[in-house]
Amino acid sequence: MNLDSYIESILFFKGSPLSISSLSKILGKREDEIVEALSFLEKRLEGGGLVLSRLEDKVSLGTAPKASGFIETLIKEDLNKDIGKAGLETLSIILYRGPVSRGEVDHIRGVNSSFILRNLLVRGLVEKEKGREDLRVALYKPTIKLLSYLGVDDIRKMPGYEEARKKIEDFESDKKEKEEK
Repeated sequence: MNLDSYIESILFFKGSPLSISSLSKILGKREDEIVEALSFLEKRLEGGGLVLSRLEDKVSLGTAPKASGFIETLIKEDLNKDIGKAGLETLSIILYRGPVSRGEVDHIRGVNSSFILRNLLVRGLVEKEKGREDLRVALYKPTIKLLSYLGVDDIRKMPGYEEARKKIEDFESDKKEKEEK
């Protein structure tokens, strides 16, 4: 597989922008090689359903502008659907454990949560913020809109908030201990 194909795969998997330096580290290639491969990828994607979006030194995959009408229709359909069990699990983790990274949500749920998080973001129920310790990591937290839907003005007023946080902490500790054995 060519370098541009590896980059395409990584950007698709991540589902969020990555810096050129991050791609360089992940792939073990020089930044100038990454830049060259990105140019090739951009040309290869021309006329297709995906585009390579660039902002400063970050790149991501996005849908082609010509597909925006179809994408808009799909988003509206998604918004009209129930969020489902996986969505409720993820929202609960964010409400009672948040702010949390996607990796933490994945770890607690035991499965990849990228699609669910995107769905919750699109609905305006959660939002991203930069990590406190590592600015490259996005943390997810509930929005004011979500709290108002739930009828609370402060997240600590959620039913059983302290008890749930304690149970989540205990669960994480138990899981960590089992993994270390």
